[in-house]
Amino acid sequence: MNIALIAHDAKKKLMQNFCIAYRGILSKNELFATGTTGRLIEEVTNLSIHKFLAGHLGGEQQIGAQIEHNEMDLVIFFRDPLTSKKHEPDVNNIVKLCDMYNIPLATNIATAELMVKALERGDLEWREMYK
Repeated sequence: MNIALIAHDAKKKLMQNFCIAYRGILSKNELFATGTTGRLIEEVTNLSIHKFLAGHLGGEQQIGAQIEHNEMDLVIFFRDPLTSKKHEPDVNNIVKLCDMYNIPLATNIATAELMVKALERGDLEWREMYK
C-alpha cells in the first residue's frame, strides 16, 4: 500500500512519535511524505520515505496529484486546526481529493491509529480493486 504522511509544523513531533510507534506496520508499505515531514520521520525511524517538496512549496500538491492518479491508498494528515496557514487551500484540496477518490484519510492520531491497525489486519485490501 502507498501511504502519504503529512504534518503541519505544530504536529510534526506527533507524526514522528506515531511513526516510531507503528514503524513495524509502516515498514511493510511504500511511504511518501512532504519534504520536511519525511526528513524528520526518517531521522527517528530509519524508514525509507519518498520525499516530495516541502508542503508549502508544492509537496501537498504533488501528493494531491498522486491521489488524483489513484496512486495513494491511505493519507495520514496531522493538521493543525487552530493555526491558520497561508497555504490553507492546499490543505483543503487534499481533504477534497480524498473524498472524491475514496482514499481513506486520517487527520488526527485517533483515526490514524485505527487506520494503521486496519491496514495491518488487511482491511484496506479493497483498495487493490481500484488499481
